[in-house]
Amino acid sequence: MKLSGIDVRCVRGEREVFAGLNFQADAGEALAVTGRNGAGKTSLLRLIAGLLMPAAGVISLEGGEAEMTVAEQAHYLGHRDALKPALSVAENLSFWTDFLGGGKGRALADCLAAVGLGHAIELPAATLSAGQRRRLSVARLLAVPRPLWLLDEPTTALDVAGQAMFAGLMRDHLRSGGLIIAATHGPLGIDSRELRIGSVG
Repeated sequence: MKLSGIDVRCVRGEREVFAGLNFQADAGEALAVTGRNGAGKTSLLRLIAGLLMPAAGVISLEGGEAEMTVAEQAHYLGHRDALKPALSVAENLSFWTDFLGGGKGRALADCLAAVGLGHAIELPAATLSAGQRRRLSVARLLAVPRPLWLLDEPTTALDVAGQAMFAGLMRDHLRSGGLIIAATHGPLGIDSRELRIGSVG
């Protein structure tokens, strides 16, 4: 499996964010997208996730499901956790599993245990700390298997133990042949190649 972008151009509003961008990541590989604030790291992830359309260029995933788009084979973990505060931890994960077409992943209780929330299954999401909310978002990656993980500042709000936990999950995903594209200002805790956007300025 290989994700690639050829001569990709991104325009937001009237502003060109980047142009002529080429990248490639193979199965089992992580690509760390770096650059100054506003360089287009999040925009690139959103392009790959199908949330934005490229102004030019092609993004493709070879070796995936031929009848599915790149977006349908990807998880996008953005800045916002997209949780419903009134629902319990388990109900939130169940909602996302149903919405994303789950049923082939781990049992929900196992996913929550893997991210350190096994004790909080019945708690309302409104009572969770920022770090716990992030852990719950990470559990979605496990509940519905998809080969491509698109991670925007993935360790935000996680403490040292949470960062180590997430690094372990990322390594497991890569070992299973998955791909990771992560926008980051700091180390991911895993081996990765760097794609720097907007290196000037």
